[in-house]
Order: sequence, then C-alpha cells, then structure tokens
Amino acid sequence: MATIKDVARLAGVGLGTASRVVSGKGSVSPATLERVKKAIEQLDFRPSHAARSLLSGSSRMIGVYIPILKGTFYTPILQLIDTELRAAGLHMVVAFGTGTGVAVNPSLPCGACRFCREGRYGQCLGGGGWILGHKIDGTQAEYVRVPFADTSTYAVPEGVTDEEVLMLADIGPTGYEVGVLNGRVRPGDVVAVVGAGPVGLSAIMGARLFSPAHVVAIDLADARLEAAKQFGADITVNPSREDAVAIVRDLTQGLGADVAIEAVGVAPTFEQCTSLVRPGGTVANVGVHGGPATLHLEELWIKNVTITTGLVDTYSTPTLLRLLAAHHIDLARFVTHRFPMGEFIDAYDTFARAADTGALKVVLTS
Repeated sequence: MATIKDVARLAGVGLGTASRVVSGKGSVSPATLERVKKAIEQLDFRPSHAARSLLSGSSRMIGVYIPILKGTFYTPILQLIDTELRAAGLHMVVAFGTGTGVAVNPSLPCGACRFCREGRYGQCLGGGGWILGHKIDGTQAEYVRVPFADTSTYAVPEGVTDEEVLMLADIGPTGYEVGVLNGRVRPGDVVAVVGAGPVGLSAIMGARLFSPAHVVAIDLADARLEAAKQFGADITVNPSREDAVAIVRDLTQGLGADVAIEAVGVAPTFEQCTSLVRPGGTVANVGVHGGPATLHLEELWIKNVTITTGLVDTYSTPTLLRLLAAHHIDLARFVTHRFPMGEFIDAYDTFARAADTGALKVVLTS
C-alpha cells in the first residue's frame, strides 16, 4: 500500500511538495507537478488508502486523530478519510487545527467508565487504557490511529519541542505519577530511587519539584549514576561497593528514607526498598515485575509502611506540558541518540546495548 512518502521518494521531491500536489494546497512548478502526478499514477496512490489502513485494526474506538507529515494534514484528504470512517460508524476528531502538534496519552481514557472518571486511565473498562503498541498498532508509522482521541490528545504549547513531548509518551508521567505522586514526596523528604534507568531518572527529576532534602540514586552502573547527578540526585550509591541502607540511615538519623522508589522491576530491588524505607514511609513500586518478590511482613507489619503499585494513568500530562512550557523540567536531556527512520534496526540495536552505548532514549525521525 503506497504512502505519501513513497510518492515523494519516487518523484524525487520533499514530503511537503508531494502533499501540496495531493491536497491541491499551494503551488509547485509545472515540471514538479508532472513528476508527482506520474508517481501517483505509477504507485496507484489514493488518499483513501489512509482510511483503509486505519480501519484495518481493532474497531473499538470513538475517535481518530491522524497526524501526517509531522502534524500537517490537508482538508481534502481529511474529507475523504472522514467519509470512509463515518461509513464504518466512526468519527474523526479534528480539534486542533491544521499543523498543530499534539501529545497523545499512552494510556487512553474512554472518558465514561468508573476508572476513567476517577483519573485511573490505565484501568479503563471501555476499550482504552494501555492499548497503543500493546493491543493495537503503535505510533512508529506515517499514519497513526488514536482511539478516544477526543479525550486523550493535548495541543502542544508553543516553545515545547517534539523531543520533549515524545518523552511524555510514558517515561515522564510514569516516574512522576507512579513514583513521586504515589510516593507522596514532600518538602524536606529524603527520597531513595533504586534504579537509575530512564524511568528512575524521571522520578528523580519529578522528586526535585517538591524540594526534598536529599535524593539518593542507587544503581549498579556507574554511568547511570553519573546521569542521575545530571537529573537532580545529590547522592549516588553503587551497592556493589557500598551499603545503601547504611548510607540512607546515616542521612536520616537512623530512620530510613521517607520515600523509596523502586524503578527496576526485580525482586532484589523491591526488597531493598522495603529495607530502605523508614517507619511510616512509603515504597512506591514503579518497576514492571516479571516474577514474584518476597514481602517481609514479619518485619514490615509493625512499621506502618505504605506500599503502592500502579500502571501509569497519564492524568498528569497537562501538568507536565505546562512545566515543559515554563522550562521547569527538561525532558529533552533523556535523548542521547538520534536516527533517521531508515536506520530503524541500528536504532533498536543501540538501545538494546544501552550498557555499552550509554543510551537513555533513542529518537527516530522521518
């Protein structure tokens, strides 16, 4: 199935030029017009291909937002796609105007079920929740279908970059919501973050918004501990060489951390968090666990410890967008490597070998 990118490539023109010919908006030279028309004929390209590709997946949606060519989509093509969507009993959301950048929640709210009304979008009962790239196609494509677009998209504020917004597609709100907010970080707290990968670094950055006395980053990789300092950790501990529990207790007159955030997802780090936390403190589990962990209730029952877990709901996306616009947080620093879409495999290889490459987040651009 041909795309507008295929047309541009065959005609030897840019994506913007090809889209102007297809949409009838703007002007191009006669020679360019002829090349693009020939490419369209040769590829049998039709704008309604987009609608058919959108409808090929799950039909459980109430809205669609289609960003094409870096957010630009022209009215004639919209009308063609909208006609096919309506014929299928669906509707299109065009709420932001042509060319407006949008942020899409990774957890999509239907907006009607009990959990969505409580802001717990990850538990949506109406066909939403964590479905992009999980139950339906993800967004690494030229055409993107976003279910529940009228409740799950946000206009990007002026001055906020694409790369900053990209970090809201999970790690930004995950560290902030499931780690910092669930952990109830308060001014003057001592916060221990176990795991200094991207989500742990997000938790460190988010914790700093609440003026803690100390943020302690704990990780086995020295390179990630160095990164943690850049994101706001004032104390770093490598437990292969140092006793993390002893260091935290020295900071807190023997009590332990007010909040311990687990950002790895394995049993030893969860159990370490329960050793780090003070009586009356909170363990906020952010890591995705693939196996069981031991809960030492024989030690914890008397300590009034709160343990929280959670799949990110992304109710904080509007707040994080405002913080980005005001330059109170810098999510772009997560991006360590950039690749064009044609080097897709190399990009994934770089991310898979993060210990060797130092990758935090890898960005693909078209």
